[in-house]
Amino acid sequence: MPLWSLPPSREPELMDDPGLPEAEHVVALAALARINAVSRTSEQLARSVASRFDARSRPAASPPNSPRNAPLKVIDVACGGGDVTIGLAARLGRLAGLRGHAAPEVIGIDLSEVAVERARRQAAARGVAVHFLAADITVAGCPPCDVAVSSLFLHHLDDTAATRLLESLAVASRFGVVISDLIRSRLGLALAVVGTTLLSRSRVARVDGPRSVRAARTPDEYRALFAAAGMGTATVRRTWPERVIVDWPGRGHQALARAS
Repeated sequence: MPLWSLPPSREPELMDDPGLPEAEHVVALAALARINAVSRTSEQLARSVASRFDARSRPAASPPNSPRNAPLKVIDVACGGGDVTIGLAARLGRLAGLRGHAAPEVIGIDLSEVAVERARRQAAARGVAVHFLAADITVAGCPPCDVAVSSLFLHHLDDTAATRLLESLAVASRFGVVISDLIRSRLGLALAVVGTTLLSRSRVARVDGPRSVRAARTPDEYRALFAAAGMGTATVRRTWPERVIVDWPGRGHQALARAS
């Protein structure tokens, strides 16, 4: 094994514990928000999602009798405390306005009621129109949408569960799936230790950060995972700081490409 590689290891994360005290959970969510801000997660996701604006507005893209300028519907899967969802909605709203499109409809879904309540408060405080729902998407499946996104969630799932989730997202989303997650590497582990130490006083974040990196995948493993889910056309792009953006264009987008 190369010196920079890191063997996989999946340990339960403290934030996934339903018995975690609410106060600790909220502090950990705030820490994760700071880490996501430094990592520019919502900005990176927005760039990929915005590429769907023009495709969505083409006549062949919409069902008969649907409005030509209907808003793009985006679902953020396992949205946590909502910071990425809110940032994504704000950025997409600005980009949509510049391109003459309707502001997108953005919905965040998470299993945790604590996280969803925090997300609603944050959206109201920032004046960003986002809807948040509490649901277990791994059981209920993803509602129909134009684009499904997710950040820092796939590494919580083993390959079987992750493949099943991706298959659900592929069926639900007409114009594809965009995933942001960690890269499993020694550099990623070092950044997680330093980042959670400098950006947080949360015990949960300092434990979960390194565990998340060890449970994550390499770029080649992300490619293999998407291929196993029937999404082999996905592109995998490394981003700062030791993360990937995995972008699958969706079957609707592929059909438009063949028709053009």
